[in-house]
Amino acid sequence: MVIDPVLIYRINRFKSFKRGYYSLLILLTLITSSLFLELWINNRALVVHYQGTYYFPIFSGFHSDQQFGGQDEFEVNYRDLTQRFRLNGAENNWLIMPLIPYNPYESDFDSSAGPPPYAPNLANGHILGTDTLGRDIMSRLFYGFRTVIFFSLALYILNTIIGVTMGSMMGYFGGWFDLIMQRIVEIWSNLPVLYIIIIIGSFLVPNVYLLVLIFAILNWTGISWLMRAEIFREKRLQYCQAALSIGASHTRVIFRHLLPNSVVPIIANFPFQMIGGIGALTSLDYLGYGLPVPTPSWGELMKQGQQTFEFAPWIVLSPSVALIVTLLVFAFIGEALRDTLDPKTNSRYY
Repeated sequence: MVIDPVLIYRINRFKSFKRGYYSLLILLTLITSSLFLELWINNRALVVHYQGTYYFPIFSGFHSDQQFGGQDEFEVNYRDLTQRFRLNGAENNWLIMPLIPYNPYESDFDSSAGPPPYAPNLANGHILGTDTLGRDIMSRLFYGFRTVIFFSLALYILNTIIGVTMGSMMGYFGGWFDLIMQRIVEIWSNLPVLYIIIIIGSFLVPNVYLLVLIFAILNWTGISWLMRAEIFREKRLQYCQAALSIGASHTRVIFRHLLPNSVVPIIANFPFQMIGGIGALTSLDYLGYGLPVPTPSWGELMKQGQQTFEFAPWIVLSPSVALIVTLLVFAFIGEALRDTLDPKTNSRYY
């Protein structure tokens, strides 16, 4: 298999932009880790060895307290079970808990410590403390990261499909079709997206799929302008005229010839589209029109933190820092991609 030397050059050029390259590695590590959050952030044990039998609660699900020598019919608390095994002195009974032994939905209310929120404490496992309902902030932070990343990714894919299709048709066919579509896109791009979502959220319970669909329908116009300009420029080149002269259909010319040579705006626009999606979902959750409770959300944590900043500042600081770092990572990646794909620039970072 012959590797395109241009591709190798662009990969090496991207690596030369150190902060963009390392930001991409960090982002890929976080996204990959978020796919397996249940394995390292969960209140169920990974493995339990009890009286010679192995259990895998994180995969098998519910296990009652009675199965492990308790009295209750409810699901066993595996953090308490660790203490019970230790106090009973049964060396052959043991379990392995995830790195963070809390799920993002459970409330760890401690009557002896008073009502939540609880400050960060390594002794009880709440590394970043709890929110106002006693839920672990670290677990909600990571689960919120997974939600917002895949929301933004789905939004980018839908925006790209709609925007590329409309922009390609505008740039390729031109004429009256282009003129009419330009006016439609101008009107569409001025619709107040936030107000529309607030209105819809007032009589419908929003979810991830509904929000992605609404944003995609309203936010495809930006990339359509980019694709229109690229297709309009590319269709005048000789390879496009040659394809038409030998009888290639318009569909074949667009999808087999023009689009592969016009992908630079799509790729370069990816990090900034992701930034927009992250900011949009976080803002809606902060205003209370985003994902339904108790879905882990950075915006919801910020809303709590605003109300409790004087006596629980850790609630707002954690999602704020996470949001800033995530947006910076995408900005550095976008900056590096832009310079990598731009043939006119020779700048580099040192």
